[in-house]
Amino acid sequence: MTTSALIAEPAFVDGIGPIAERFDALLVDLWGTLHDGVTPHPAAIDALARAKAAGKHVLFLSNGPRRAATLRRRLDEMGVPREIYDGIVSSGEATWAALAARSDPFHAALGRRCLHLGPERDNDVREGVGLEIVARVEDADFVLCTGIDAWDETVAQHEPLLKAAAARDLPLVCANPDLVVHVGTRASICAGTLAQRYEELGGRVAYHGKPYPSVYDMCFAALPGIPAGRTLAIGDSLRTDVTGGRNAGCATMLLTRGIHRDEFGEIPDPAHVVAAARALHTMPDFVAPALAW
Repeated sequence: MTTSALIAEPAFVDGIGPIAERFDALLVDLWGTLHDGVTPHPAAIDALARAKAAGKHVLFLSNGPRRAATLRRRLDEMGVPREIYDGIVSSGEATWAALAARSDPFHAALGRRCLHLGPERDNDVREGVGLEIVARVEDADFVLCTGIDAWDETVAQHEPLLKAAAARDLPLVCANPDLVVHVGTRASICAGTLAQRYEELGGRVAYHGKPYPSVYDMCFAALPGIPAGRTLAIGDSLRTDVTGGRNAGCATMLLTRGIHRDEFGEIPDPAHVVAAARALHTMPDFVAPALAW
C-alpha cells in the first residue's frame, strides 16, 4: 500500500451521490457514520442502499473490538438491512486473526496467558486462539485491551493495572485504536486511550484497526480486483478514517458531524477543517456533514 498524495484542500460536498461514479467500492465506518451507537442514521441507510443499487461494493470497516459476526448481529438488532452492505471488517477481527496466526515477531512472542482489559461483550476476540485468561498482572504474559465497561470510566481508574503491567514489561495488544467515541450524546474513552497511556508509561503496544495496515489488507482481500484508487473510505475521524484510508491508497471522505462535531460545529468553517487536517498531517479528498446521497 502507498500513501496517496496530500491534496491542498478537500472538496466540500453534501453527499456521495455527485461523486459516486468515480468509485467502485466504499469502505464505510460504523460508529459516528452509520449510527451513533444506539440508532442508525436514516440518511446513511438510504445512501448505501442507493450505492448498492448503483452497483457499488459496500464494506463496513469498523474499529469495534469485536469479531465481524458479532458486529453483524448488532447491526441486525439496530435494524440495519443486510442488503445495503457486502461484508464487515473490524479491528476485533484483525486482532483475533493476529492472535491466531502469530506470524510476526511481536505476536509470536506473546505467550498464552492473557489478561483481558475490557468488558465481557468483547470476549469473542480472545476465544478460539488457545489463550489462558488470567485475572492478575503477576500471572499474565500479555495484556489484551479491548476498552472499558461503563461509558464513564476514566484512564485514572485503570492506572494501577497499567503501571503494574508496564513494570513487568508486558506487551499490550490494542483491539481498538480509537481514543473516544460518542454513545448517543455522551463521550466515552476507548481502548486506544488506554493503550496511549500505556505507551507513555513505557509499555510496548501492537495496534489493530484503523489507521493501521492489517485491516486494510483484509478489506482489499474482500474486494478482489478493485484497486485502492477506485475505493472511497468514508468516516468521521481525521486520525483514523482519513489517515488510514490515505495510507492505504484510497480516496477519503470526512464526515464532520461525528467525532469532530464539537470541534467543527453543525455548519463547519472550511478553513477550520483544513487547518485541523493539516495539524494531523493528513487531508481528506472530500468533506460532508454526514453520510448521505
